Amino acid sequence: MNTKEEVLAVLQDLTGEDLSDKMDENIFANGLMDSMASVQMLLNLQEKFEIDVPVSEFDREEWDTPSKIVAKVESLENE
Repeated sequence: MNTKEEVLAVLQDLTGEDLSDKMDENIFANGLMDSMASVQMLLNLQEKFEIDVPVSEFDREEWDTPSKIVAKVESLENE
């Protein structure tokens, strides 16, 4: 699996939806994720990708679409 597929799998676990054809859809505005789900998402991503994303530095606007989440994870993986 590549990063995009792994991120989509995490999001599908949390939302119950396949978001692969909704990469630019705002997952907060459409009600798929709330603040509790975003904390769980961060924990899942940190565990799966061995990246560090402090909740205190979480900016919802930077993580509000599947595309942005994939990009953030990829940038953190390369640090």
